Amino acid sequence: MNNYALIFLLLSVSSISAQKVRVDTESGPIVLELYADKAPATVANFLRYIDAKRYDNTTFYRVVRLDNQANNPVKIEVIQGGLGADSTRMFPPITQETTQKTGLKHLDGTLSLARGAPSSGASEFFICINAQPELDFGGKRNPDGQGFAAFGRVVQGMDVVHRIQQGETGQPGPTNAYSNPMQLLKAPVRIRSIRRL
Repeated sequence: MNNYALIFLLLSVSSISAQKVRVDTESGPIVLELYADKAPATVANFLRYIDAKRYDNTTFYRVVRLDNQANNPVKIEVIQGGLGADSTRMFPPITQETTQKTGLKHLDGTLSLARGAPSSGASEFFICINAQPELDFGGKRNPDGQGFAAFGRVVQGMDVVHRIQQGETGQPGPTNAYSNPMQLLKAPVRIRSIRRL
């Protein structure tokens, strides 16, 4: 095999192994690339929900902006989606793959698994707006310092993410360990489906 054929083969294999999914929302599509090579358990968990169609007709229900987290000295910017308070459709939580283990960082457009206590992440996910180092291992957003499990990134549709983040908040609604009423969207953005590409 000559060098050109070998390079073509390697490029083909790497593009096949890069798993992408499309989040079809009422505000537009978001395409995510998943880091199965770095965060295999977290990606497998996310794909388990996708393949079981458990994200169909769920919502992005929470947005965290600089203007709606006054009581928290460590500010972040994210949008969060998932099953919300519907625990009947949740799979058991998974062991957390910290950014210390994976080498990933919470950068602009990073996809990550939401959680309360360490290794309690299950169905809820969020997307970062701008770099959020306080969500990495050792960051101060969570008192335990374990951070969150980054496992992918937005490759198309950050304009949709920004639109969702600008929604009006302050609506009492489904609460869980991650919710603050001041961060709940008054009009949650429906996720019609999430599918593998």
